[in-house]
Amino acid sequence: MNKSSSIPLLPLARDPLLFTPGPLTTSMSVKQAMLHDAGSWHWEFNEKVKRVRERLLSIAELSRESGWECVLMQGTGTFGVEAVFQTCIPPQGKVAVLSNGAYGERIILMLQHAGIDHVALRTPEDQPNDPAALDALIARDPAITHVAVVHCETTTGILNPIANIGAVARRHGLTYIVDAMSSFGAYPIDLVGHGVDFLISSANKCIEGVPGFSFVLCRRAKLMEAEGWARSLSLNLVDQLKGFEKNGQFRYTPPTHSILAFEQALDELDLEGGVAGRATRYRRNHEVLLAGMTKLGFRSLLPAGVQSHIITSFIYPTDPKFVWLDFYARVANKGFILYPGKISQADTFRIGNIGRLFESDMRAVVYAIGEAIEEMGVKLT
Repeated sequence: MNKSSSIPLLPLARDPLLFTPGPLTTSMSVKQAMLHDAGSWHWEFNEKVKRVRERLLSIAELSRESGWECVLMQGTGTFGVEAVFQTCIPPQGKVAVLSNGAYGERIILMLQHAGIDHVALRTPEDQPNDPAALDALIARDPAITHVAVVHCETTTGILNPIANIGAVARRHGLTYIVDAMSSFGAYPIDLVGHGVDFLISSANKCIEGVPGFSFVLCRRAKLMEAEGWARSLSLNLVDQLKGFEKNGQFRYTPPTHSILAFEQALDELDLEGGVAGRATRYRRNHEVLLAGMTKLGFRSLLPAGVQSHIITSFIYPTDPKFVWLDFYARVANKGFILYPGKISQADTFRIGNIGRLFESDMRAVVYAIGEAIEEMGVKLT
């Protein structure tokens, strides 16, 4: 029995499907890749780590020969983001953070905890970051040295204009940091063209691996100029890179099974046609979901022009019979895991379009939602 509902959660014949922004539903073959053990010092595992780093650069159409590096970092995506700030901001540096959701606010918290000077440039949660406002802010504050932005803010599913923001940062000669946690692998990102210096993402997002590590794609020169600035031992990206270059190993205990799963996930990304192929599936998932939910009578939070195909926020029905925990439990009991809302200006819940999900799964979750609403006696207007 679910503690928050009178609806019993019965055992399912399969794992429930995760309509979340990560961790995600993964393929059976990705799961099976973790049925093996790997020696963290053994040359076979070190070769796998090397290949993963090279393949991530290749996905971004970058290479070491052109001055780029891929640094893997144990832990969740948050660890990777914090590692960039803990390592790469000089003692007298100042970061302008563009925020329109929980993950922009998390960056601000990181900087506060690290004692790094910063300024927040906020926009409402349903509006994209404003490059013109950033331009004006930098003009007023010559102390700013770095610009940080979240590409896809999964608080709502909004997609921020990282190309235009990058153009502002480049015009002012500033270092540009992009949290692409939930967009890398689902959107083509031109790091060179956008002027990105550091991009962070995670194994358990659109590559469709499992949790265990994050990764940073960065300009080698930008990273190496940060030597001596690190405020953390375990989150020191310069030393992490030196460890890989010295012996191919993580400095500390590596996420062996996550690496094995990720290598398989990369193979499956290739089979799907790379980023373009995966983006096509995710985009279609979103279209099918939005059409079905609209037909039921739900309203999405964001206008189409700023809505990503990563995750979609839906506004609660006005009928007082709609109770989120009851609704969630009923849908979960049918085999579908939704995601609660995370914004301050409206009551919402979220449905992810990413992971090993297809059109048929989107239609199935819409059908299950329709059943749950009917069971609850909720009227959608």
